[in-house]
Amino acid sequence: MSRLASRSAIVLCVLTALFGIRVVGQALVAFLDVAWLPAMDTWDSGLLPYAVLLPIQVTTLLVQAVVDRDVWRGCGFFAHPRPRVGGALRWCACVYALAMVVRYAITRSHPIPIVFHWVLAAYLFTLGRFMSGPASMGALAPREQRQLAIVEMRQSDLGED
Repeated sequence: MSRLASRSAIVLCVLTALFGIRVVGQALVAFLDVAWLPAMDTWDSGLLPYAVLLPIQVTTLLVQAVVDRDVWRGCGFFAHPRPRVGGALRWCACVYALAMVVRYAITRSHPIPIVFHWVLAAYLFTLGRFMSGPASMGALAPREQRQLAIVEMRQSDLGED
């Protein structure tokens, strides 16, 4: 696994875990009326009924788990460089995050959903950056190329002995 892939995999898994905590927290409040967590109206902006929102959240977590697995293992559909898709994901993530800033500036309410929308935007941005490939990472790509060249030279030296 390259350094970029391992860093991206860790960030994606952390962001998935954060979103998972949000889903579990809201479910605890909704179904078990847990008193030590904020009330349901602070978790939910009311745009979607919770009966519709929960399956969407669970589906989102499942998709994130598949993406995380692919990036972590370095193989699978989401582990291959796709610069156009990566650029589109980063652009969408920025628009998504900015929309949440505007939403909060206008409503001054529901900070929990807005913060977790930022988590999802960060997830999309990280995935987009990873899918754009090492060339989009600036100085990181030449270092990885040098490291690969060193490994290949050592392997060829070992094979000649």
